[in-house]
Amino acid sequence: MTNGDARHLVTLQDLNREFVRSVDQADVQWFDRNLSQDFFNTNPDGTLIDRAAFLAQIGRGSPVKGLREHDVKIRLLGDFAIIHARTSFTRADGTPGGGWYTDDWRLEAEGWRCVSAHVSRS
Repeated sequence: MTNGDARHLVTLQDLNREFVRSVDQADVQWFDRNLSQDFFNTNPDGTLIDRAAFLAQIGRGSPVKGLREHDVKIRLLGDFAIIHARTSFTRADGTPGGGWYTDDWRLEAEGWRCVSAHVSRS
């Protein structure tokens, strides 16, 4: 691994933590700064939404609370990265829940931007 790769991995680890925090805290501004213009998200119900719909969805707040990431695996593939991770959270009814997500990141002139996300819940 090169020094550049190590720096990218640290940056992607930070972006991943901030992504999860921003979902949990409905931080639309963070997403506005860090999503690519061509971003798409697959929701746990299977719907595919574009960037504008995702930002609106984030702004409404998440139906789950205490969202945390676990078992994070970052695959750096040149100027593209794939992040896989498991989640834990508390549902609106107070019961524990969990799931998985995959986020795809592309290195652009401005820095790393998330181009797509896929979320599943159990």
